[in-house]
Amino acid sequence: MTRFLLSLLGALVIGALIGLYLGWVQFPVKYVNSTAPELAAQYQDEYTVMVAGGYLTDGDVEGAIERLRLLGRENVPAYVQDVTERYITNSRDVQDIYALVALSEALGRLTVIMEPYRNVVVPEAAP
Repeated sequence: MTRFLLSLLGALVIGALIGLYLGWVQFPVKYVNSTAPELAAQYQDEYTVMVAGGYLTDGDVEGAIERLRLLGRENVPAYVQDVTERYITNSRDVQDIYALVALSEALGRLTVIMEPYRNVVVPEAAP
């Protein structure tokens, strides 16, 4: 029994050493810098929501367009409209939808499906 346990321990140590050598020396991880257009669609959508949130904070439409051009989209307003309608259709987070609708409206792409999510400020009636 002792011989079996020593053999097992020796095999585990040798296997761990071989694994460490292969993982760190022979086949190390190579990191590649990816560009924004190479991101998965889910992460491009999340980036778009973050840009829309930034637009709500600063109101800079041109800045939002420039940030979204990093995604490599030719027609940024149409892309924002598409993401907004997809978020509404899939019942995503309502705060994200509000931000996307505000940005889409600022870009002149407000559609019927977006109307209920507009943040309209109604002036108070005079007494």
